Amino acid sequence: MSRHSALKSSARLMLTAVMAALLGGCGFQLRGAPPVSSALEPLAVDCSSQVPDTLCRSLREQLNLGKVRVAPVAEADYILRLKNFERDRRASAITAQAAAAEYTLRHSVDLEVISADRIPMVGTTRLTTSESYRYDETNVLARQREEETLRQQMDDRLAQQVIFRLAPLTPQRIDAIRADYQREQEADAPATGQP
Repeated sequence: MSRHSALKSSARLMLTAVMAALLGGCGFQLRGAPPVSSALEPLAVDCSSQVPDTLCRSLREQLNLGKVRVAPVAEADYILRLKNFERDRRASAITAQAAAAEYTLRHSVDLEVISADRIPMVGTTRLTTSESYRYDETNVLARQREEETLRQQMDDRLAQQVIFRLAPLTPQRIDAIRADYQREQEADAPATGQP
């Protein structure tokens, strides 16, 4: 029986290894940000004053983990701007005594990516994340800690959404955006020639 279970265990281990190899071969990745193209380097992260430091820090950390070279705005080829941050907290469930039993937190921010020569790579895009939590009026300190933890997690999720928006900007896509922009500029320019 022990030899049989050892064979079964080996077969399971082998099947798991084959499945992992197949998933890895097709490009499957466990949760995480997709790679950001080196074509966006050096990239500056420009957060307006109302964007929380925790969100900007999380974004820079995720870019650094992805080995993206982050530079000051004056030295960057591309500028990622975060602005118009909004934080909202609303009661989403009410008790029989008309007190809040559950809250929903919502964070939103605008993202845009422009080149150093002012060509928009990603037009202004609104990113939003939300989270609900139960409100325990008997334990205010724990509720405050939970809400602060949720806010940090939401900032991390917004930063990851930004990374997902950057991932499609491959060298080919950037070249296509530049070519489209150039065509639009030429079409909008007044004709200077004589008929």
